Amino acid sequence: MIKNEKGVLVIFPHPDDEAFGVSGTISSYINQGTPVTYACLTLGEMGRNLGNPPFATRESLPEIRKRELEQAAEAMGLTDLRMMGYRDKTLEFEDEDKLKNLVTELLEELSPSLVISFYPGFAVHPDHEATARAVVRAIREKNEEERPALYALAFANDTEEKLGQPDIVHDIKEVQEQKLNALKAHDSQTSQLLHDLEEGVRTGNPEALKWVTREQFYTYKWEHDSVD
Repeated sequence: MIKNEKGVLVIFPHPDDEAFGVSGTISSYINQGTPVTYACLTLGEMGRNLGNPPFATRESLPEIRKRELEQAAEAMGLTDLRMMGYRDKTLEFEDEDKLKNLVTELLEELSPSLVISFYPGFAVHPDHEATARAVVRAIREKNEEERPALYALAFANDTEEKLGQPDIVHDIKEVQEQKLNALKAHDSQTSQLLHDLEEGVRTGNPEALKWVTREQFYTYKWEHDSVD
């Protein structure tokens, strides 16, 4: 059972971040009638996959990924999609206060009871880490009793060694098709992976089934907060 929330704010840097990690959770909240906002910081325009033979150029890829993101939102049932206009692979160089203030403005506008993003220090990609730090810094500025919960994705090699097992596990079997359709929407980046995933689901491969039956998160531990 997914806990009821007043409102949910999802913040990731790239189109398709949401599809892999939280699209089942997003659809589940929406199906429960919970307002969900997804703020995507970039259009992933520096994505490495241009196809072989190429289906896009560096100039045309941003529009392709924007369209894919819109289609993924539709697949999830999401109506409040925010494209924040930052450039892919540059978030680590942005002014940290500017990024934090962006998150702060979203928190003040939406007053979510839950925020979903990456876990700082365990998110691997520099854009992921910059996003995670901005989210933590913005939430930390709120009075403790007013802070929304923060569910964080973590997938660094030492995650379980340092954080243990995820403490939030959402059963997403009922929205399995919506998750697969969100992944399909990001075809420019996911086509081969999705082919393998769908074959694995069809044959009952346990690793494939994990992707479409549950999504896992770590509740951010403020008592161990080490973000500068």
